[in-house]
Amino acid sequence: QVHLVESGGGLVQAGGSLRLSCAASGLAFSGYVMGWFRQRPGKEREFIAAISQRGGRTGYADSVKGRVTISRDNAKNTVSLQMNSLKPEDTAVYYCAAVPGYSESYYTGSYEYRYWGQGTQVTVSS
Repeated sequence: QVHLVESGGGLVQAGGSLRLSCAASGLAFSGYVMGWFRQRPGKEREFIAAISQRGGRTGYADSVKGRVTISRDNAKNTVSLQMNSLKPEDTAVYYCAAVPGYSESYYTGSYEYRYWGQGTQVTVSS
């Protein structure tokens, strides 16, 4: 059974940083595309970042580009999201997601992902 467990969320002041982590189990991690999504209050789930199976390709939403970095450690079955210069509008529940990849690629649509974590709350105060 696949499990994705996010950690690292919390309360931070605007301009601060957080590093989210997602620990994966029950899957051949190095064969999966990993993504981060978020859901702000009253909004639909939105794409934040994704990384290909070997980490050679990454993609970011325009809203976070330049402030966020996704990385993965296939030896530890983890994917991380380093978030800097946080803004109050970054307040959301952040989700880790996984889907088998068939080439060194990544996906940006939530419908493309098969497995999801429970999410971790990030709150940015002004």
